[in-house]
Amino acid sequence: MSRPRTTPGPAPSAPRNAPDTPRSAPRDTSDASRATPREARGGRVRDNAPWTAFGGDLHLDLTERRAAGAGLRAALEDALREAVQDGRLAPGTRLPSSRALGEDLGIARNTVVEAYGQLTAEGWLGSRPGSGTTVAERAAPRPAGRPATVRADRRPTGRHDLLAGRPDLSLFPRSAWLASARRALAVAPHDAFDYGSPLGRIELRRALSDYLARVRGVRTDPDRLLVCAGFGQGLGLLAAALRGRGAGRIAVEGYGLPPQREVLRAAGLGLAPLPLDCSGARTDLLDGLGGAGGAAERLGAVLLTPAHQFPTGAALAADRRAAAVRWARERDGYVIEDDYDGEFRYDRQPLGAMQALDPDRVVYGGTAAKSLAPGLRLAWLALPDELVEPVARLKALADTMSPVTDQLTFAELITSGRYDRHVRRCRLHYRRRRDLLVAALAERAPRVRVTGIAAGLHAVLQLPPGSPPEAELLERARAAGLVLTGLDWYRAGPDTSPNDAPNDAPDTAPEAAPALVVGYATPSDHAFPAALDALCGILRES
Repeated sequence: MSRPRTTPGPAPSAPRNAPDTPRSAPRDTSDASRATPREARGGRVRDNAPWTAFGGDLHLDLTERRAAGAGLRAALEDALREAVQDGRLAPGTRLPSSRALGEDLGIARNTVVEAYGQLTAEGWLGSRPGSGTTVAERAAPRPAGRPATVRADRRPTGRHDLLAGRPDLSLFPRSAWLASARRALAVAPHDAFDYGSPLGRIELRRALSDYLARVRGVRTDPDRLLVCAGFGQGLGLLAAALRGRGAGRIAVEGYGLPPQREVLRAAGLGLAPLPLDCSGARTDLLDGLGGAGGAAERLGAVLLTPAHQFPTGAALAADRRAAAVRWARERDGYVIEDDYDGEFRYDRQPLGAMQALDPDRVVYGGTAAKSLAPGLRLAWLALPDELVEPVARLKALADTMSPVTDQLTFAELITSGRYDRHVRRCRLHYRRRRDLLVAALAERAPRVRVTGIAAGLHAVLQLPPGSPPEAELLERARAAGLVLTGLDWYRAGPDTSPNDAPNDAPDTAPEAAPALVVGYATPSDHAFPAALDALCGILRES
């Protein structure tokens, strides 16, 4: 019994009236068939088409070698070999196909094939069917004169991170941020992704203007707000603008963040430290810091953390706030208010922003580094009218403008109410952390006095008289895997003005017993108990 005869249909890539293709025709597996997938397959190019893996660009300069008399193949081999040797082509890097590289360099494909073959034989390259040509795995030589590793992050590391200045990064609201990003990108106008104002996106400036007025009592409007990449950048822009206005020095609190002092010095400003006590910085001494030696000694501003002094935790008394504003009015100066953790208050009424006393003389600086995450690089300045233009001009010179998508997302996070809900959750979380720290120390190290805990994300542990020096305590902490700092690390030294201007301010603080600064917010929930045990262990020994 004979089977019914079937007639094969036309190939999907050929028209119905096309002549039949002989079955004996061999398949074309050359580079040409891979390089023209649309014509060869008659369909849309797929994202995972094999040719895309071999079509990457590769810069090779054969000019000097050719000028020295080397042949094309020898010049190509030397250039590839050197690129592998100096690490420009890392092990595993896929090289372009022989046809693509030949076309880019203007040489015959066979020359590239021969060069690849020679370097493969020497062990510089590797080749597997279907995978193209790659740089072979081998021990890369260490560049001369360079260390084996360079740490971009200057923060020390250990098993238990109790450094002040960072939030619990596990609290970052990923779902809320993602939802806000989707909404913000869906409604953003096309011109939002063009070059824009150095002040920042208007959506975020409007949202911040309303939020800061409601939560911190700041008096500003969107046209006087500038978005910057962290408070450090904003401080640098302000310092440069003040230097341009003739300032030679700036007053700083006797204890503060050393990187901020570095920023001010880098802008050419000398430092005049102000003493501290339980009521904050001695702003009543500002009048005595003006100097009589000309522009090099002119005090142009004072940098304060009035709501929660960093790191001692004191709140600036009302009369000292008024004294600082009076000084700024009378001496044509400015107060720079660093409100780094203004949302986190526990045992006292929230203190409003000092900027409300005189928006024309107080620059308000805020940041999302503590409420969200420092990696976002989102901060803002509420500027007096006279500083808007010079600071915006310096911002445009620094980086043109801050990234747009994060600004739009943050604006949506604020206006949707998600940011308020996140801050409230964080406030409860950090308050519980603080209470656990205080309770553990009261039970296991009762002689230690804990201060600066009414607000913020860190505490100062004042050790009893007779305790070992801070350096010894910190060495014990390192041995126990603890990463923290002593209070003395934050202390501002004598004025180190670039112009060697004298400093008439008294010493910032009298000699005192050792103290440790503990950031209780940094560890995640599962790591905090072990960090607390390690901390109490070294304090018991002291």
